[in-house]
Amino acid sequence: MRQEPTISYLDQIYHAVNDISGKYSKPIEVGIILGTGLGQLIQHIEIEMEIPYNEIPYFPISTVESHKGRLIFGKLSGKSVVAMQGRFHYYEGYSMKEVTFPVRVMKKLGVQHLFVSNAAGGLNPDFQIGQLMVINDHIDLFPENPLRGKNLDDFGVRFPDMSEPYALDLVEKAMQIAKENSLTVHQGVYAAVQGPNLETRAEYKYLWKIGADAIGMSTIPEVIVARQMDLPVFAISAITDLCSPGNIKKVKIEEVLAAAAQAEPGMGLIIKELIKSL
Repeated sequence: MRQEPTISYLDQIYHAVNDISGKYSKPIEVGIILGTGLGQLIQHIEIEMEIPYNEIPYFPISTVESHKGRLIFGKLSGKSVVAMQGRFHYYEGYSMKEVTFPVRVMKKLGVQHLFVSNAAGGLNPDFQIGQLMVINDHIDLFPENPLRGKNLDDFGVRFPDMSEPYALDLVEKAMQIAKENSLTVHQGVYAAVQGPNLETRAEYKYLWKIGADAIGMSTIPEVIVARQMDLPVFAISAITDLCSPGNIKKVKIEEVLAAAAQAEPGMGLIIKELIKSL
């Protein structure tokens, strides 16, 4: 049987970009990645087009049940946006290049700011379920880096600076929006591990000691790639379970989804107001 030649990762990105551009050719300003149980922001988008992931060449397919698996194009707070309703996780078996493939595509579609949400466990004892944490820094505990391998010079430098991975002006605006709307919102450090199992008591204790306020299994790979491409990033966590040392309980996915739904209105408000301010 004749074997098709292997197409490079860079060419895969451009194939996906060209395919999407052929279906939706309007300029796009903002990219949004919606985390577990946090897809209701879609209801606030004036939707102009939806494209399922399986209709985009080389695009990964989400295997997480609560992730819809489609790109949403439209208007939010007066800005043109593309939203991922369903993200990809390293624990699903994808490489880091596959996990971050959509962010590369977004950049080539014209996106100028990236907004990321996730569901996270609260290590900080001051946190409560259903509250929000604006991420102001992170600790990367993944065993693989999305920039490993030959550098994609089309997208950025070999050694990108990470002294400010999250746009501090947006962090400050978010905290002001929360204050004006009487929302309990924290700032903090997000740590990410590969999963899919949750952490042991000893691991939670270690994560708190090294400076993490919340723990999850996503976000950081996308942020690393975005920063390599000079995309300003805003990221926010919904605290869906508590895992501070001395307050660790078993977690069920149903409870995580319920807590994410509790946090979602406040998160949506902050993201909408921030996008309006761009």
